[in-house]
Amino acid sequence: MASVRVRFAPSPTGFLHVGGARTAIFNWLYARRHGGTFVLRIEDTDRERSSDEMVRAILDGMRWLGLEADEGPVLQSAAIERHVGDAQALLARGHAYRCFCSAEALERARREGRDFIYPRTCRALSPEDATRRASAGEPCAVRFRVPVGTVEWDDAVHGPTAFPHDTIEDFVLLRSDGTPTYQMSVVSDDIAMAITHVIRGDDHLSNTPKQILLYRGLERTPPTFAHLPMILGEDKKRLSKRHGAVSVLEYRERGYLPEAMLNFLALLGWAPGGDREKLNRAELIAAFDLDGVGKSGAVFDLRKLDWLNGQYLNDLDAEQLATALEPRLAAAGWWRPEFDARPRPAAFTGALELLKARARTLDDFVAHGRPYLDAGNDIPYDAAAAEKHLKGQDVAEHIGALVAAFAEVEPWSAIALEAALREVASARSVSAGRLIHPTRIAVTGEGVGPSLFAVLEVLGRERTLGRLRRLVDALPGRPL
Repeated sequence: MASVRVRFAPSPTGFLHVGGARTAIFNWLYARRHGGTFVLRIEDTDRERSSDEMVRAILDGMRWLGLEADEGPVLQSAAIERHVGDAQALLARGHAYRCFCSAEALERARREGRDFIYPRTCRALSPEDATRRASAGEPCAVRFRVPVGTVEWDDAVHGPTAFPHDTIEDFVLLRSDGTPTYQMSVVSDDIAMAITHVIRGDDHLSNTPKQILLYRGLERTPPTFAHLPMILGEDKKRLSKRHGAVSVLEYRERGYLPEAMLNFLALLGWAPGGDREKLNRAELIAAFDLDGVGKSGAVFDLRKLDWLNGQYLNDLDAEQLATALEPRLAAAGWWRPEFDARPRPAAFTGALELLKARARTLDDFVAHGRPYLDAGNDIPYDAAAAEKHLKGQDVAEHIGALVAAFAEVEPWSAIALEAALREVASARSVSAGRLIHPTRIAVTGEGVGPSLFAVLEVLGRERTLGRLRRLVDALPGRPL
């Protein structure tokens, strides 16, 4: 068996979206699993829509996901002469013919019939007559001469697949301006690159019979084809921007980790067997094969991505987490110079650990981080929580008593703080909850969160007492 050679061939007419990224991941995993070669080819022959900016964005997205290419990036536009030469070879062998039908006439015919197929008007021209007209400067395209029969192949995902030839029109290989079409360029490149497996989305299924015919016309053996199931939204419709079909770099900006995104996309349409859903890079490579790829559409479940990202966040140690969060916290104004110390301050790393328990993305640390990272006491209160837990003339008295008790706590630890609070509650003949809820609002502004006493330990004595006193000052009947 020849060494596995696969390729990912994006068009630089847009960003690397989740569908393209999934295709790149499957190709990369297959190459790594079988000790093969992963080739990156940029199909930039659509010069009007392609841009260097999009090439850079695609490469940036692949770097973020850790999909390093063994060969490339190779620009398809650099091989146009070869594409044209292969089309001319098909013409010389009688597998193609010149077509002198004008683009305007063909477009009119297409508008008149919804299922228009080129009627092979020029197929009957003798090669001599066609050559004479072309030599005289008459514009012409080159079309493939589709034979009678059926194209059959054993798809690595869908199994035996067949397309009758009468459903395939005599498709264009070279346009009237001499430029090659997608079908011609792709097959020419895949032959030149010795690609053994073409792994791509189901949207390319109708291209495959045409490309197999080109392989046969060029007297080459077609590669193994594997067509991946489409990615669907939760409504089971084709994935669109409203479902999450955006650039993978947008997920990076939203605070997802590359390892989580790689893991999530790898499971869209492929099942590794067993119940595990969290697999690291090495585990994905070891398990991946085309036998596990399904035939039906795969649902893009953002809640599952959030859960998986939370699992990967939980795996980060304090230093890794701090490094990942620094630019986000700095942009939000929560990064302080003392956080740069090595090792990081215990209060800072402790705060990150508390936040990590509830975080699903890096942005969650910013959204909920102010109470833990702000050195000040001016923490805004959640209105619903305040309405529920700060009612009554006695709240200020209870918290005032708690301030006095906390001021004497030694050591400042979660265990000692909990004991002090419960002692105050018992002395005042109230439940511990009557003190816990107002205290949480005072120090975090929120009605729910991590263990309160762990929070108080991380915040430290000064911030805890300062925020409790601020609440007392804001309540009626304050005793201080």
